[in-house]
Amino acid sequence: MPFTGDIMVRVEKDTLGRVEVPEDVYYGPQTARAVINFRVSGQRLPPAFIRAQAAIKMASAKANMKAGKLDRTLGEAIYKASQEVRSGRFDDHFVLDAFQSGAGTSQNMNANEVIANRALETLGYHKGRYDVVHPNDHVNMSQSSNDTTHTAIHIAATETIINELLPVLETLQDELDAKAKEYIRVVKPGRTHLQDAVPVTLGQEFSGYSRMLKLDKRRLENVLKDLKELNMGGTATGTGLNTPEGFGDSAINEMNHITGIDFRLAENPFEATQGAGAILGTSAALKGIGVDLTKLANDLRLLSSGPRTGFGEIVLPAVQPGSSIMPGKVNPVMAEMLDMVCFQVVGNDTAVMMAAQGGQCELNVFTPVLAHNILNSITILTGGIDSFNERCLRDLTVNADHCSKMAESSLALGTSLAPKIGYEKAAEITYEAHRTNSTIREVVERKDLGLSKEEIDDLLDPLNMTGAGNDRT
Repeated sequence: MPFTGDIMVRVEKDTLGRVEVPEDVYYGPQTARAVINFRVSGQRLPPAFIRAQAAIKMASAKANMKAGKLDRTLGEAIYKASQEVRSGRFDDHFVLDAFQSGAGTSQNMNANEVIANRALETLGYHKGRYDVVHPNDHVNMSQSSNDTTHTAIHIAATETIINELLPVLETLQDELDAKAKEYIRVVKPGRTHLQDAVPVTLGQEFSGYSRMLKLDKRRLENVLKDLKELNMGGTATGTGLNTPEGFGDSAINEMNHITGIDFRLAENPFEATQGAGAILGTSAALKGIGVDLTKLANDLRLLSSGPRTGFGEIVLPAVQPGSSIMPGKVNPVMAEMLDMVCFQVVGNDTAVMMAAQGGQCELNVFTPVLAHNILNSITILTGGIDSFNERCLRDLTVNADHCSKMAESSLALGTSLAPKIGYEKAAEITYEAHRTNSTIREVVERKDLGLSKEEIDDLLDPLNMTGAGNDRT
């Protein structure tokens, strides 16, 4: 076995010629070339994508064996090797930069070579014996990079949304619902345009956040319907060239058995090869979650501002010191973290949009960047939401007395007088209260407005103004 420096290598060849490959790796010559060619970011496509690639190879091997196209001994070895890849055992051998060859050809060959060499090993052969198990002829049988990379994005996004993102969204919404119920009678000043507005309760505010997240979750679940269409057997351009009859249906059945998800065959393989509509729609749904979570995080930052000079209505748990120079300072770091996650998700969506519109003729070649960005959005939203919920929202507390005093002092309480004394008279009282640094109640009590004490108490009770406890909350 030859050496290059201190590294033992094996010499393999592809259609461009001979290539030195480190002896201890399972990938082969095309991957080795791509490692040299694409030294870009140091970022790789995530394990979820590799698991999806492996599932495609497993399902394809079974479908090809069923069609009598793939020798059963080789097919079972390929299936077993793919199963090991899906388990994560060979993640370190998927070494390509996320920014690589168009259509993910190099990424697909990375999978084909790793699986071929592992299959050879299980059959008792040395790595590189492609005359026995060939990465293209056997592992990639009835497939193309053009259909498998697109399909892997759909599978990886579906699996991670179902298994990771949706559960943390559900937990977050449950916590928001609990806060909405717990604080339904904690009255506080409302604010519109960041100016005094009629009172609300803190529970009503949290019910709004909960509803936003519920709608976001519904939109995400809706896009899963499109993601579950897989381009199995479309091959290079959607014609299904070099696939046996019935391959697509057979491969989909195997895929559903492997994943436990109800995937279905793409209705039109030409659209599935050249378009990226489901990926674009999913990214838009993720962006929507990010936008609403930014609203939540920023509101909590405002409501917790202070503790002496800000809103001071809520208290976020102190999880770490907030300043390298100001002793005792505590910052809303978990809300700030969530903001940063959401900003990145919005940026990822822009990259997805650009890549989705970049397809030409029969193929969108930008699938690697589609995969990188959409899976990154799912990953960071999952981690960000989970950390925010666990380290911030769950232990949030309320300054109820402060909220009540602020509500009582709000000039917007004059709104409830308008039906009784008219808009202009109510405005005069509001201006006077502001000018004399009085409360609305104090000004009303100084004037003869023809209102009894009971009417004044009822009209100027901030909690009454919120309608707290009725069906709308």
